[in-house]
Amino acid sequence: MPDSPFIHAWFDHATNTVTYLVADPATKRAAIIDPVFDYDHKSGKADVTSADAVLAKAAEEGFTVDWVLETHVHADHLSAAPYLKLKTSAKVVIGENIRQVQQIFRPIFNALDVSGSGAEFDVLVKEGDTFKLGSLTVSVIETPGHTPACVSFKIADAVFVGDTLFMPDYGTARADFPGGDARTLYRSIRKLLALPRETRLFMCHDYLPKEGRKSFAWETTVGEELDRNIHVNASVSEEDFVAMRTARDRTLSAPVLLLPSIQINMRAGKLPPAESNGIHYIKVPVTLPQGAAA
Repeated sequence: MPDSPFIHAWFDHATNTVTYLVADPATKRAAIIDPVFDYDHKSGKADVTSADAVLAKAAEEGFTVDWVLETHVHADHLSAAPYLKLKTSAKVVIGENIRQVQQIFRPIFNALDVSGSGAEFDVLVKEGDTFKLGSLTVSVIETPGHTPACVSFKIADAVFVGDTLFMPDYGTARADFPGGDARTLYRSIRKLLALPRETRLFMCHDYLPKEGRKSFAWETTVGEELDRNIHVNASVSEEDFVAMRTARDRTLSAPVLLLPSIQINMRAGKLPPAESNGIHYIKVPVTLPQGAAA
């Protein structure tokens, strides 16, 4: 299509995350979607190799980065949004229900610096909002269920769906995080699958199914999801989906980077405030059994 955006993807094997550089070819204005900040949980060391690769590609193509778009507060990778904002002056965008996510997790981590209003982000968006990417229009589709703040970004014939959907042979995202809801997720998916069949869908993650393909993939279409998605194809009812998703979620363990990811990503990718020694710390809430010594 003549108005289709330029799209370049990076797959981060450590977190199974896909980051996108999306641009208007006519004006060379660009957005970065769901960027990864490299972090080794065992050592606490972090670096910007992945983010620098995106910036290098943008420079190679002559793009100016205007936006960093977060589809939600990720639970499996740290966001590179602050670093990219520092390097490009881009504005960081997230769904307005980030307020709810912050209010859920602020007391869990005693994160008194977190606003609860989403003020850490530059732009909060809601269903039906639009903004410009050069001559292209970015449309916001609220797709909660995985988390309350999930949004999808539609740019011409492409929709970046976050964790709302996975590839057809892998299914759908979990809905058991605080604020998540399987019934809400089903309705969000149906909203996406009401788009024209040829609409391109870009995933935020991919995981290989137990059987079948051997390589990672992250682009599909509405038609392919309707025809083949193992969890939510056109014949799956809301009640059947909720029963399946609820039962499946009970078997899932927490993502490895859940605790650091939420603490940092609800702050728009910033670290918790440094303590008196100048070092930033990530908290791990510990629940003791009743009667155990504290």
